Amino acid sequence: MSTHQHEQHEHQHAHGHEHDHHGHGHGPGGHHHHHAPQAGQGRTFALAVGLNVLIVVVQAVYGFLAHSTALLADAGHNLSDVLGLLLAWGAVWLGSRQPNARYTFGLGSSSILASLANAALLLFACGAIVLEAIQRLINPAPVAGLDVFIVATLGLVVNGFSAWLFMRGSKDDLNVRGAFLHMAADAAISAAVAVSGLVILFTGWSWLDPLMSLIVVMVIVYGTWGLGRDAMRLAMAAVPPSVDMARIERYLARLPGVRDVHDLHVWALSTTENALTVHLVMPQGHPGDAFVQGVVTTLRREYSMHHATVQVEFGEVCHTCVLHQRGHVH
Repeated sequence: MSTHQHEQHEHQHAHGHEHDHHGHGHGPGGHHHHHAPQAGQGRTFALAVGLNVLIVVVQAVYGFLAHSTALLADAGHNLSDVLGLLLAWGAVWLGSRQPNARYTFGLGSSSILASLANAALLLFACGAIVLEAIQRLINPAPVAGLDVFIVATLGLVVNGFSAWLFMRGSKDDLNVRGAFLHMAADAAISAAVAVSGLVILFTGWSWLDPLMSLIVVMVIVYGTWGLGRDAMRLAMAAVPPSVDMARIERYLARLPGVRDVHDLHVWALSTTENALTVHLVMPQGHPGDAFVQGVVTTLRREYSMHHATVQVEFGEVCHTCVLHQRGHVH
């Protein structure tokens, strides 16, 4: 091998070999892919879907019999929730599948798509409710207040219980948060419809039924907008909102022997897992596998980076790095 070829080989080794086949999380703590809770989540989704199918049938039948727009709207909204829950449940199942030659990161990103679809379904359901409510305001019809109150109260209990099932995972998983918002929104709708049923029972104000539907729609849209925005950002490989990029960069820059940090990227692999790539300039020479493994382990345990790739470069400052020259984020 010529001197030039040897230098090229060493340069390629510096740029490519430390791509974390030492550092994908094999070591203390394992992969940390959060597959363990998914069996429990599957049972939660199954129970929530079953309960909501039941309440859809009851609300649709009694909404028709009682001439209640609010009950029919609630039934339609619950039906969209059943579809949304099925999407979210499917995403949980897909996320548990092992990576393969085509999907090398696995199928966890399906949970992000499910969150987007859930937000779209909610907004579509809100549009249908608004249309029906406006028609009922223009052409009011008598409403059986007692039937509305009883069925809506049943819906409140079922949806409240379903929301409680998803509450624990709603802070850490955007997909589960979407399911939680669906159930919480339904519980709010059912409570409002129950109150309107009581008022109609004692006053005969049938116009209150569609008016209550419009008020609840505004509450749903407010909550759904944030879900859709966060899901869209994750779908576009934005930094997850729970990640502090400045803190990660400070940690990397303070590592012994690190002269420069560049080409730092963080994105979401799913609604529960994050990935990171970074170039570390270390002029003193190769820091050793133990150093890289320690960095990857710390990134996983303390910074929620479940799949970290650390690339080491040996120049004083890597002006020759193609990615650095293209102006990628430090």
